[in-house]
Amino acid sequence: MRLIDPAIHAGFRKCATNNAWPDRQQFWFSFRKGEVATSPDNTEFGTRFFDLFCETGQSSVHRARFLDELVALLPEGVAKFGKKLATVRDEGKEVVLRFDDGSDARHSAVIGCDGIKSRTREFVLGADHPAAHAVFTGKYAYRGLIPMADAASLLGDELARNSQMYLGHGGHILTFPISNGETMNVVAFRTKADGKWEDSEWVKPLDRTVMERDFDGWVEATRKILSLMQKPDCWALFHHPPAPTYFRNRVCLLGDAASASTPHNGAGAGQAIESALVMSRVLAQVYDSEDIPRAFAAYDRVRRPRSQRQVRMAYEGGLLYDLQAPDCGDDWEKVKERLSVKQSWLWDHDLEADIREAEIIYREEGARL
Repeated sequence: MRLIDPAIHAGFRKCATNNAWPDRQQFWFSFRKGEVATSPDNTEFGTRFFDLFCETGQSSVHRARFLDELVALLPEGVAKFGKKLATVRDEGKEVVLRFDDGSDARHSAVIGCDGIKSRTREFVLGADHPAAHAVFTGKYAYRGLIPMADAASLLGDELARNSQMYLGHGGHILTFPISNGETMNVVAFRTKADGKWEDSEWVKPLDRTVMERDFDGWVEATRKILSLMQKPDCWALFHHPPAPTYFRNRVCLLGDAASASTPHNGAGAGQAIESALVMSRVLAQVYDSEDIPRAFAAYDRVRRPRSQRQVRMAYEGGLLYDLQAPDCGDDWEKVKERLSVKQSWLWDHDLEADIREAEIIYREEGARL
């Protein structure tokens, strides 16, 4: 965020929430054994077996509040909201967008950030391409919020005010503070037995009886958490198969439109920000609209391998947390070993080197032309 614009990072810090306890400020999650059978010595809270160090700690924002900060940075008259894309038409040197309200927009380039159900992805790959649409990952999640005062009263300050992850066979539950510590966010993941999601709706109202049955046999703290969740929903988890390209002439994909993933690395939004950084720097090299496809090609070569690796590694992270990873299963020492290194490739990465690589690719391609 700082590399794009320090004002963006300042807006993030303004509404970011970290772990509350000073000695937990540099930990991502505390990992616990979530089931009674695997934690017989601590059936109330689950045995805490690993803390994953992270320089910035578990830093979260309320999405709507951060969006308010971003919108405030936009000059008047630049952005138009409330539009839903219907079609994309490439006219060679320009791209025409048609929206559901019947309006059109004509531009020299389009960057599609229209999410996991992206229409621009369909245009870039072709609607019939096997990677054009997201696929079900076999996992679903219950999501809800708990007022922090209630959570702390029932669980105690340590569990409520600091990020926790409870691991179990076929599922895991994570909690962390948001909204300046006023709310505890809860996400409880499960594996669908048949591996299918045939409902057209990806988000459905919660059936509490089903949720409680899904976590039968888990430690007392997790049952308390589930009982407190307010207005919870059940979310099917989809992700994108790897695409052979992120661009087609003057139309390019970014964020979830390019590489929608499961949330198990906590890195989907981070990948979008990284991509925006590289995109902004390579487009800054363009002085003639004829060179826009070349800029998109440089961005594609740099960003596609890393962002698609994140999709794959996030899926594998879900298997690890659910004690389903082929090389670990429920061997807790192996799980701990994997947890200790699984985020390193994401966190210890040189983004400025990515910028330099994209700029070099752009210039070298131009020299060949």
